[in-house]
Amino acid sequence: MKVSQLLPNNINFTLYGHLIQRCTDRRLTRQAKQLHARLIISSTTADNFLASKLIAFYSKTNNLSSARHVFDKIPHKNTFAFNALLIAYSVHHNHIETLKLFTSILSRRDEFLDLAGVEPDSFTLSCVLKAMSEVSALDGPLSARMIHCYVVKNGLHLDVFVGNGLMTYYSRCDDLLSARFFFDEMPERDLVSWNSMISGYSQGGLYEECKDLYRVMLGLRDLRPDGFTAVSVLHACAQSADLVFGMEVHRHVIDNRIKMDLSVCNAIIAVYAKCGSLDYARELYEEMSEKDEISYSTIIVGYMVNGFVEDAMKVFRGMSNPGLSTWNAVISGRVQNNQYDNVLDLVRQMQVIGLKPNSVTLSSILPAIPYVSHLRGGKEIHAYAIKINSDKNVYVVTAMIDTYAKLGFLSGAQIIFDRAKDRSVVVWTSIISAYAAHGDADVALSFFNKMLHSRTKPDSVTFTAVLSACAHAGMVDKAWEIFDLLPKSGIQPLVTHYACMVVCLTRAGKLYEAVEFVEKMPTEPSAQVWGALLNGAAESGNVELAKLVCDHLFELEPENPTNYIVMANLYAKAGKWEEAERIREKLSDTGFKKVAGLSRIETSEGLHSFTAGRAANERRNRMS
Repeated sequence: MKVSQLLPNNINFTLYGHLIQRCTDRRLTRQAKQLHARLIISSTTADNFLASKLIAFYSKTNNLSSARHVFDKIPHKNTFAFNALLIAYSVHHNHIETLKLFTSILSRRDEFLDLAGVEPDSFTLSCVLKAMSEVSALDGPLSARMIHCYVVKNGLHLDVFVGNGLMTYYSRCDDLLSARFFFDEMPERDLVSWNSMISGYSQGGLYEECKDLYRVMLGLRDLRPDGFTAVSVLHACAQSADLVFGMEVHRHVIDNRIKMDLSVCNAIIAVYAKCGSLDYARELYEEMSEKDEISYSTIIVGYMVNGFVEDAMKVFRGMSNPGLSTWNAVISGRVQNNQYDNVLDLVRQMQVIGLKPNSVTLSSILPAIPYVSHLRGGKEIHAYAIKINSDKNVYVVTAMIDTYAKLGFLSGAQIIFDRAKDRSVVVWTSIISAYAAHGDADVALSFFNKMLHSRTKPDSVTFTAVLSACAHAGMVDKAWEIFDLLPKSGIQPLVTHYACMVVCLTRAGKLYEAVEFVEKMPTEPSAQVWGALLNGAAESGNVELAKLVCDHLFELEPENPTNYIVMANLYAKAGKWEEAERIREKLSDTGFKKVAGLSRIETSEGLHSFTAGRAANERRNRMS
């Protein structure tokens, strides 16, 4: 039927709707617009069915303003029409408008019920929850609790699609407890449900929970893990350095003939690379018929994590056009390997080829600033972060606090913290660590108390920072109080916590109490714990205890020269020259040399480094 054959009188909306749908499917843009024009010319107002077809057409032709205009002209809107516009906004990632439209449904719901029976359904909620997952809870006009209550009140929680959407939202907001609660309460779970929860754990850093849920999934009769499941669990294995479990997942992928697409291949390589099996990771990498940016980044990160910087750089230099993620991997890797000198040069090279640093770049280079620049350099990066709207990113915030603290600019670190909207556990820990490192235990403890009152749960790193502050200040009673909080917070005391307690006790002169504490440890003391006790014995001049401790250290870490030096110096201080010489000979036999000290001074020309033992510096006259 030709458009010219359609008369404006007595229009058949159903026929018109099917014609517009056909034009949409076949991309007949001009013909669809002609059909709409005839409706307008004939002063015909489209009903919900016909309007929904027009909205879908304008959405497909990227004309959302016309889609909204059609929607606004519907005299008595129903759920079908609302869903059509919600889909249009969702497809074009216009999440704020999606949430605003849903708010209008709720706020005017009683008015519409009498006219057209507008009732948000499972499809409506799926679109809204998808939008909420993509925007910050602070930016959107709705809250998850509001949606959750609406879902339960109207019985929509029984719908698997709505349940999956709500669970995904909670996961992306790092509220994994709520996500798991909803997961457990779902009467029916599909593959998406399991993958959403497993992915939430993996992305949220709860790697053991991720692997445990995967084990449960393996026991299901009607559902089997797919490639998406494998990628999430493999990521958890790589991040937790669990090679054995990663190999089991790899075997499951092969045995069950799960498609080895790029994402699965990259995840498998990441496990072997990050867990130290670099040869096998490189073999798998070389066998890939197709590689993407993530493939290169994965093998580069693997080399960097294991300290093979030059191998990583060789792969990087062999790339024809590395993207931003690869540049970030190289920059981050060099910083992690304490190769700070060329980091800023890499950033400049990246900018020369047209790539702009993002929040990942900034959080990667900030730890290098105290070693290669000065306070001005830190402030310049801070200013750039503000310029590109990355100053609220949690990783940039924590890196800035740490950088300012190391540069002695505690007031700047405090300002960053005060302005942070998202005060997650890592942000609280960073400001506590900043004051602890500067020996201000009172302020560090004050922040710790504020953190507890804010209902932010401290993690093991937080406790290490607080115990370190107590150790520096010799606050033994407070340290015991904090240490006893660990099991109450669901945290098993780690080696670092025991070491901090030993430092605290020895600095307070309670050397034998520290020895008793070490002897009562539920696990074998590590080198870190023995090292803390050795330093305590050395400070008090207790040669016999130091000798006993060193026997353990020489066995645990025979290649650590620090232990030999501390013991030799202690013997010398006690006048036991023969014993001191024997220890020095033992150190010499190991082939180790004392690392030369490095000093830096700031001049008008920038930051300059000096290594102990150098007789001269070519710029010494200009620095005088």
